[in-house]
Amino acid sequence: MILGMFGPWQIVLIVVVILLLFGGRKIPELMKGLGKGMKEFKDATKGEDANNNNSEKDNDKK
Repeated sequence: MILGMFGPWQIVLIVVVILLLFGGRKIPELMKGLGKGMKEFKDATKGEDANNNNSEKDNDKK
């Protein structure tokens, strides 16, 4: 597991570096954008699965 390789001090250091790079005000905006991107990806994969299931059913009927 990846998290097993990091101790508490390494995680604190990573958080501090992220805060220094992006600043406290930008992080919520970045997380909001990441959440929207993940939601769109899930919606797209669900839609693709539904299309594949419908085309398989159509092929079975022929």
